[in-house]
Amino acid sequence: MRCNFFLAFFLITILVSAQKKYPQDTFRSPLDIPLVLAGTFGELRSNHFHSGMDIKTQQREGLPVYAIGDGTVTRIKVSHWGYGKALYIAHPNGYTSVYAHLKKFGPGIEEYVKKVQYEKQSYEVEMFPDYGELKVAKGDIIAYSGNTGGSAGPHLHFEIRNSVNGKPTNPLLYGYDVRDATDPSILELFGYPLSDDALINQSAKKIQLNYTRQADGSYLADKVSAIGTIGFGVNSFDRLDMAANKNGVYAIKQIVNGRVYSEFDFDSFSFGETRYINTLIDYAHFYDHRERIQKCFKEPYNHLSIYKSLYNDGKINVEEGMSYNVELLISDLAGNTTKLIIPIEGKKQEVKIAKQDKTTDHFVIANKPNNFDLGGAKVFFPANTFYEDFFINLEKGSDTVTIHDNSVAAHRNFTISFDPSKYSPEERKQMFIAHLDSKMRPSYSKTYKRDGSFTTRTRTLGTYTLVRDSIAPTVKPKNFKEKQWLSNYNYLSLTIADDLSGIDTYSATLNGKWILMEYEPKTNTITYNFEDNIINDTECDLKVTVTDNVGNSTTFTCKFFRK
Repeated sequence: MRCNFFLAFFLITILVSAQKKYPQDTFRSPLDIPLVLAGTFGELRSNHFHSGMDIKTQQREGLPVYAIGDGTVTRIKVSHWGYGKALYIAHPNGYTSVYAHLKKFGPGIEEYVKKVQYEKQSYEVEMFPDYGELKVAKGDIIAYSGNTGGSAGPHLHFEIRNSVNGKPTNPLLYGYDVRDATDPSILELFGYPLSDDALINQSAKKIQLNYTRQADGSYLADKVSAIGTIGFGVNSFDRLDMAANKNGVYAIKQIVNGRVYSEFDFDSFSFGETRYINTLIDYAHFYDHRERIQKCFKEPYNHLSIYKSLYNDGKINVEEGMSYNVELLISDLAGNTTKLIIPIEGKKQEVKIAKQDKTTDHFVIANKPNNFDLGGAKVFFPANTFYEDFFINLEKGSDTVTIHDNSVAAHRNFTISFDPSKYSPEERKQMFIAHLDSKMRPSYSKTYKRDGSFTTRTRTLGTYTLVRDSIAPTVKPKNFKEKQWLSNYNYLSLTIADDLSGIDTYSATLNGKWILMEYEPKTNTITYNFEDNIINDTECDLKVTVTDNVGNSTTFTCKFFRK
């Protein structure tokens, strides 16, 4: 008990010391509701770390979002996906706050954005106002919360970045009150034989290890028999108060016989390194099981800056006749810590589970460019597309090309080219390169048509083919009918959809004047707000044109009336 007290005191002291580097009483909350989080900083996401915290908005949209401090708007971006409607405010103390997935912007900012949208005749815009052009004061309403972009539900994505280097920092380091009295949870523990002679419990392959909860709340793994260089990986999560979400943990420390072998935390990271998340997790395991195992050892191709301490890259050299005591300390930012103890006995042993080396006809050297001609299709991997050398499976079918599978992560885009010469010029106009999922359903991959070939750039491995899309998009009114009186309507809404290649562009006019239609692809809806006051005519002729990614186009016309 005394040991646990000093451990907790030490961890809290370290956390408090780290937080003092950041202003504690400068920024206010971006919302006037209790901060309950759906996502934490550094959380493990697909191909990236989460760069802020997701604040629940009580399953509602339209909550006022406030400037956390005095500052000036330096960037505004409106996009169909990603952050949706996003606002960036630079503060005098060297930090920039970011607010994303917004429903709309606050007074002054909304008018500024719409002016640009109408000038460019585009919903998607990105603006960089001159410094001081759009000043805000602490507590000003700068926006209203929403669900735009890649959001899966109403919430506010909130970030604090370093204004000089653009690195996101953990917002919880700035003194925000988020209740968390719960220790992180451990779901799985794995051992990794890393050297050619390494074995763990007679296995030369990764092996899952059993553990049990002890009376003091810690966990104890069954004794491990091992030899050679080994490492450990853990699947864990943190749960904050007032929310059921399984959030990411803040820090993991590995101690071997009293010495820190590895330690990393999520105070900050850079966007340029975020894709290296695929070297921190066991990517092949994620592909097979949709579970993210965080490695407590560092691969040679892992260039993350999150590590605070490393000895032997977190790898443990187990010698015959020696005993080792490994402690994994998994913490959240509030100082709650879960301890997992792994006893190891160094022992020679027979191999019961051998490695299975997979070989194919093609081998990729990771640090060099690799070009493969498959007959009718070519694949080009630039240098450093992959993290390590491996045998790659490449197969050319009658109409498809299969490029390995997604058990291997691609760090950079690679190129796939198809020869479409067997198709007529008319057919080619409506064709595109598609990625096929496990059920052979096609999805559009941006296709470039030049020099007699079709080319796409992608990071997704798997099966690709050429697909023809001859069906134009559909356009249907959603909240009105032909020749209807819409005097009391606040907005005009239509549903647009495409069954194959997907929507590329859309535009709309009222009595010949371009109008701003806000597109929400998650619901296939475009919406015009009558507050824009583009026309004041009683009789209104609406024209909407929608084009898919291969050029098929549909034009919808309708007449309505309004006073």
